[in-house]
Amino acid sequence: MLTNQKGHKNITFPSPRVKLCLEGLSLYTYFVYEGVIFMKKMLGEARRHELLNMLKNSKVPITGSELAKHANVSRQVIVNDMNLLKARNEPIMATSQGYLYLNMEENASLFEKKIVCIHTAEEAADEMFTIVDCGVTLKNVIVEHPVYGEITASIMLSSRVDVENFLAKVKETNATYLSVLTNGTHLHVISAPTQQQLDEAEKRLREKGYLVEE
Repeated sequence: MLTNQKGHKNITFPSPRVKLCLEGLSLYTYFVYEGVIFMKKMLGEARRHELLNMLKNSKVPITGSELAKHANVSRQVIVNDMNLLKARNEPIMATSQGYLYLNMEENASLFEKKIVCIHTAEEAADEMFTIVDCGVTLKNVIVEHPVYGEITASIMLSSRVDVENFLAKVKETNATYLSVLTNGTHLHVISAPTQQQLDEAEKRLREKGYLVEE
């Protein structure tokens, strides 16, 4: 199937003129008809190779929709591709902001800690803002489910903009926080370039009564 990038109807070409275009690591097959480019869907292994390189070269998460648009496939195909890549031990993380390729060398230079927090759903935004305002990344949220055991959701929030986007998505989808399953108690893994930043985040959380300690 051919998709017109300008939104025209699909057209089948009996004898298409095929051209290969190399842009970095991107490999596309496209048809030119009356000055309009029609791009074929990227297929199988070539598509996964392209998507993997996109993630490796990005410092920020890329949404499934963006990847789907780039490869000219459905969102579900991207989900399947990401699962296949992760099955090959590619360090790809699905976060609330999109897919992120974990750079092990960069992560090794960060300080990291797991903390236990408790607060109401109404206080969730303040907790997240408190953490990122210290220059700390909120990597995930972890809860203990009575049936499924430990549930971990990667969120990777590093700034107020990240938190605002996360909160907007929660509101838009009418989602509930995982901590609702455990009456507000949950864990976070937080990371920062320095230990001092982690200590400052803990101090502020403690002052607001969000931190659970012995």
